[in-house]
Amino acid sequence: MSTLNITIIQTNLFWEDKQANLRLMDEKLSSIHEPGHIIILPEMFTTGFTMHPCELAEKMDGTTTEWMKKKSKEKKAIITGSIIVEENDTEGERNYYNRLLWTLPNGQIGYYDKRHLFAYAGEHEHYRHGNKRVIFSVNGWKILPQICYDLRFPVWSRQQMIKDNNGSTPEYDMIMYVANWPEKRKHAWRSLLIARAIENQCYVVAVNRTGTDGNDIQYSGNSMLIDPLGEIIFEQENHDCVKTLSVSKPELEACREKFAFLRDADKFQLFKE
Repeated sequence: MSTLNITIIQTNLFWEDKQANLRLMDEKLSSIHEPGHIIILPEMFTTGFTMHPCELAEKMDGTTTEWMKKKSKEKKAIITGSIIVEENDTEGERNYYNRLLWTLPNGQIGYYDKRHLFAYAGEHEHYRHGNKRVIFSVNGWKILPQICYDLRFPVWSRQQMIKDNNGSTPEYDMIMYVANWPEKRKHAWRSLLIARAIENQCYVVAVNRTGTDGNDIQYSGNSMLIDPLGEIIFEQENHDCVKTLSVSKPELEACREKFAFLRDADKFQLFKE
């Protein structure tokens, strides 16, 4: 499909209150009347960025997952965002993940576990990191999901060329970030998002939260959509918003054909722990 419609939901969150946040998301979703393919919620959208997974984690068949499946079916769109998920290992130990869920209208769910845990806030002491890069497909588009701090590590999101019948093709068309990125570091947020779009010749969509969390950290949002040349198509600062945006596959392909920089990229292989 030549066009992909994306709805971003930038909002304040209730601190560690899952039910209040699900009611809030119900309200936000009910305001969407434009047809869309993907609806993107922030990182840890049911709790805020908390270091209390023992009290707040859910299983993969928990309340939030069931809510996402229901809403995805109702809106006839993929709903995605990250939550705290608990899984037990083979020895019965409880492990917690900052997990992005990719919920389809047919009830199927994909997921991506945050690779880079934010040690500055102690995230690595409470959560396990993921070790698998994932690419989702929707209507002929390929999307690479990333979570917040992943943004600071360009190798993890680096575009690679895949050999196919046409010679070689970029492995994805868009990077998607969900975040709780503080206002005081918004310059890094904006700069790195633009860089990721330029260096990977892809669209970048990033959804951040607003407001103040339980640790008195302030967030300005600055959710964005950026084109493959690094031009900002949309940005919202400070205010909550629900916005549907469109991206064009012909425009992406034309950019890559005119500026064939990816052909000159270094070949590399990711080694994961």
